[in-house]
Amino acid sequence: MNSGLRQLLLLYRGRLIGTTLGIVLALMWIFLGFWSMAFVVVCGVVGYYIGVRFDGDEDFRAFLERVLPPVD
Repeated sequence: MNSGLRQLLLLYRGRLIGTTLGIVLALMWIFLGFWSMAFVVVCGVVGYYIGVRFDGDEDFRAFLERVLPPVD
């Protein structure tokens, strides 16, 4: 039973993630409003992007120098 459920989850992983994300976003929209939800989503996307960069062994200082303009 456990391996069957695991196989089902692996087979439909994208659909399950998409459905869960859609439900969470809809609930956020209902309870927080559009702009609060949009802010949370943008913060999540930025956090994900930074996390992906650090997983790639990029140095934090190099990341900041690449993203932010130089200060004169």
